[in-house]
Amino acid sequence: MTDGTTQRYALTVDKFLLHAAKWHPSGQVVTARGEGAVDRIAYPALLDRARRVSAALAARGVTQGTRVATLAWNTQAHLEAWYAIMGMGAVCHTLNPRLFAAQSAAMLAQSAARVLIASADLAPLVRDILAAAPAIAEVIVIDGPAEAMAEAAAGRPVATLDDIAAADVDPIAWGGFDESAPCGLCFTSGTTGAPKGVSYTHRGNYLHTMRQLQADVSGITARDVVLVAVPMFHANGWGLPFSVPAAGGSLILPGRHADGASLVDLIAEEGVTIGVGVPTVWLGLMDLLDETGRSLPSLERIMVGGAPMPPALMQRIEDRGIAVQTTWGMTELSPLGTAAPAASADRDAGRSGRPAVGVDLMLADSEGNPLPDQRDGEGRLHVRGPSVVERYFGHDEPATRDGWFDTGDLARIDAAGNLTITGRAKDLIKSGGEWINPSEIEAIVGALPQVALAAVIGRPDPKWGERPILLVETRDGAPLADDDLLAPLRGRVAPWWIPDAVIHLGNMPLASTGKIDKIRLRSEYGRV
Repeated sequence: MTDGTTQRYALTVDKFLLHAAKWHPSGQVVTARGEGAVDRIAYPALLDRARRVSAALAARGVTQGTRVATLAWNTQAHLEAWYAIMGMGAVCHTLNPRLFAAQSAAMLAQSAARVLIASADLAPLVRDILAAAPAIAEVIVIDGPAEAMAEAAAGRPVATLDDIAAADVDPIAWGGFDESAPCGLCFTSGTTGAPKGVSYTHRGNYLHTMRQLQADVSGITARDVVLVAVPMFHANGWGLPFSVPAAGGSLILPGRHADGASLVDLIAEEGVTIGVGVPTVWLGLMDLLDETGRSLPSLERIMVGGAPMPPALMQRIEDRGIAVQTTWGMTELSPLGTAAPAASADRDAGRSGRPAVGVDLMLADSEGNPLPDQRDGEGRLHVRGPSVVERYFGHDEPATRDGWFDTGDLARIDAAGNLTITGRAKDLIKSGGEWINPSEIEAIVGALPQVALAAVIGRPDPKWGERPILLVETRDGAPLADDDLLAPLRGRVAPWWIPDAVIHLGNMPLASTGKIDKIRLRSEYGRV
């Protein structure tokens, strides 16, 4: 007689699309094509096309563990490529179309990808990338004709995803590999340092999906229509290309256009119930609604992350009856770390919620030693869990210490377990031997209803070493006196924290992921 055991069932991401096609056949993927046009496909047809693409990749020498690069926007074709690559056990290396060609070429040199799947409208960028990436042997074009890529490919074979998906081929089996195998490769954005590669495993992404679907996290259901305004090349698309099909909901992909005018029509016409994206996306949407007087009755809530949520923007959204969920995460976490429940009565733009089961947080001192009191004190935030990076791609040394990953964020955890990110250790300004935290200043100024975006950086000072300066983009470019911006700081921060100068910007520079680009701000304004 033996003890009973459960079945061996590998936790691999192909099962999400297989599940959606079998049990939620009416669920759809909708892609915006511009000027009101959309493409739509149900999950069973999407599964069939993705498996055909897998067969075509296999015919091109792609096997388990092979890295295949993608350079594309949020579209059906990109989603097909994701599942085709990962389902057969290969690794999907997402490239960011908003980076310089040299940066992408350097990433390709690390990943050793030989096949590049690229959007037709990115042909000029592909040309520049391939000039510095000789290992790419073939280009597969999506969302456009092969002719658009022929010159850019510089003699390499070019095919379209539509053609290879329509070919008469025998589908290959998905799965059959270990759940600990890698399935994705994403490089950090580089907004605070040199980009590093993070490998995602099937098991890590599967468990991340289960966490994301919890009621107090995303709570996505089969009735939901989810707009993914966060790029699929940014931190695994926040896991939504997995979690929405897993729940049987419909996935709305905006293509390359995430401006307010494009999104408002898409949300209204498709009956979007949940929107997900960085704060700048929702700033543009709210401005458009204010200008036009339109409303979006189907939109129940917005999940926001990637950058601090301006309190004034959160208030504008919730005044329209749309709940706002703040979250915190990183590329290195696959990426979700914490989320504030949508039903919470004390939602706050500054709080990022609690971790779901499977993520653990720890506050430490500057040497990495745990703080004796983990509540209400400020420390460096460390994380551990099955979806957290162990070591960066191509690095021998671990990225963790005693199993904990140092995020580089400064944070507090309140008595209820809510996380508040108080700054980045690298962003701190040392003035006269004392530290100034830009995030605290940004939160106060950002709460002003006239302010769209605010950033604080350090500038060299002959007496104090560094002094803070404030950079501001006002709503609609409205004039706002410097003292009106600085007055709210008085009595709320130390007098010596108050910025020495205010710089008004017509448009705040944003990094490729929609965050404020502090590297550029320091380069342009952080010098005497």
